[in-house]
Amino acid sequence: MSGIPRIRILTVDDHPLLREGIAAVIEGQPDMTLVAEATNGHEAIESFREHRPDVALMDLRMPDMNGIEAIRAIRTEFPTARIVVLTTYAGDVQALGALKAGASGYLLKSMLRKDLLDTIRTVHAGKRRIPPEIASEIAEHAADDALTEREIDVLRRVGSGNSNKQIAVQLAISEGTVKAHMKSILPKLGAHDRTHAVMIAVKRGILDV
Repeated sequence: MSGIPRIRILTVDDHPLLREGIAAVIEGQPDMTLVAEATNGHEAIESFREHRPDVALMDLRMPDMNGIEAIRAIRTEFPTARIVVLTTYAGDVQALGALKAGASGYLLKSMLRKDLLDTIRTVHAGKRRIPPEIASEIAEHAADDALTEREIDVLRRVGSGNSNKQIAVQLAISEGTVKAHMKSILPKLGAHDRTHAVMIAVKRGILDV
């Protein structure tokens, strides 16, 4: 088996236990080898430059620089880089953001044991790998009107427990303008009220928690 060219892998995650788990799984594969580990986006870019892995496994939520920013930076420098996102998050907005940044695969951490090795091999072969539930979530919202940056800002402040009056003061706009933003946000998200809107936005990855 030693003659098989191995798929060289970089793991990027700020949780040591997850990195250890992935290392243990890869170690048992005759066609894979773990060449480096990184704990944030900046380290990921440096490690990619140094090791030029065949496949990088990238967490989205990390300190200093998140996964989407790191994917964008790596793909700008190395346009053929193959990157698989690992995340706890099934939100369509976050998934779409990662794919637009240049990810080739998307994998929920809950699926690692079952799908990690197949996903690595599929992406290494030049194909995309997106779980069906995430693909259908993206498709379901493809025709939705996106929230504007200001609407996201307003909703984020609602999620932090601010009233319309407080948000108006914080953003230096009138309370009526805040209400107008909320009136626009609810139908875009299919939400019944403010709280429901925040819940939907968190689930879909529009708001970070």
